[in-house]
Amino acid sequence: MLLDDGSPLVRQAMAEVFARSTEAPAGIVQALSLDQPSVALPVLEYSPLLIDADLVDIIATGNCETQCAVARRINLPASVAAAIAEVGTAAAALELIENAYAELAPFSWDRIVERHGHLAAIRESMLVLQDLPAATRIALVDKLSDTLAQFVVARNWLSPDRAGRIASDARDRSTLNIAARSRGEDMVGLVRHLRATAQLNAGLILRALLSGNLELFNHALSELSGLPQARVAALLHGRTGAGVQALLTRAGLPESTFAAFRVALEASYETGFVDTPGGAAKLHRRMVERVLTHCETDQQAAEPLLVLLRRFAAESAREEARMFCHDLIADELIADEAVTPIAHQLIAA
Repeated sequence: MLLDDGSPLVRQAMAEVFARSTEAPAGIVQALSLDQPSVALPVLEYSPLLIDADLVDIIATGNCETQCAVARRINLPASVAAAIAEVGTAAAALELIENAYAELAPFSWDRIVERHGHLAAIRESMLVLQDLPAATRIALVDKLSDTLAQFVVARNWLSPDRAGRIASDARDRSTLNIAARSRGEDMVGLVRHLRATAQLNAGLILRALLSGNLELFNHALSELSGLPQARVAALLHGRTGAGVQALLTRAGLPESTFAAFRVALEASYETGFVDTPGGAAKLHRRMVERVLTHCETDQQAAEPLLVLLRRFAAESAREEARMFCHDLIADELIADEAVTPIAHQLIAA
């Protein structure tokens, strides 16, 4: 009789009483969950009596308010989270991202990015998560790059071609930053995502090698060639031109880039690889200039490769200058801190 009461205030009172109860009549809780949002929200957010199938059905048929209430539930199972990722509103997806008790499968993260990654609030909430898969983080960077490129083109600040090139370069730098912090299965997922989105090209792989990121370089060649990691490592460390060339050929990389890869490998063996995230995300100026010098004298080097290497050289020189200025400022701050106590002593005297 109370469920059929014409006043929503009566049903709201029932929902508040039964929302957290484990002993409430299941039929009443089920009816309250299907009521108007002002009645159903407490039950949808807190009731332990609603099963996964009930929640998935509510996600599919409910409005934004009811979806958000479900997304805020403690210990939200992966099946319900997947339903929110698939058909939920952007507001519900945001609630799901910020729910520390929700269980999300990797494909659910990717679906949220695909559907709502163009929204700044979604991107910001996801990028601060420490355990976000690297592939998903790259997908967010892609969304951000596309959004910024479209914005500057719409404002007539840059031509579409130039905006696209700048966005592509920024995407590659972000990829190296993310890859430098990825290991194991996270790296495997990242490389597979790059291949699926046609980003695992010779330019990105050469950037990884010239940045000293051997792990990304090895995983990329393994993914493209179909060879296991151990076999790729053996061919690279064998230091035989035939073995490296066979590996690059099997990976489907352009023949015009083989000389650049070979010289970069030789330089890397002489200087050594870095094992810090910051060091493996930036181009090494000496390696870049060595490869560029060789390719400029090589008649088989294609013009697009030379253009790419010149851009790498400019980027590495600018980064080195930026780091030099940063060190100068740091040295001045240290000197000032050392002088200040002496000055205080002189003033006191």
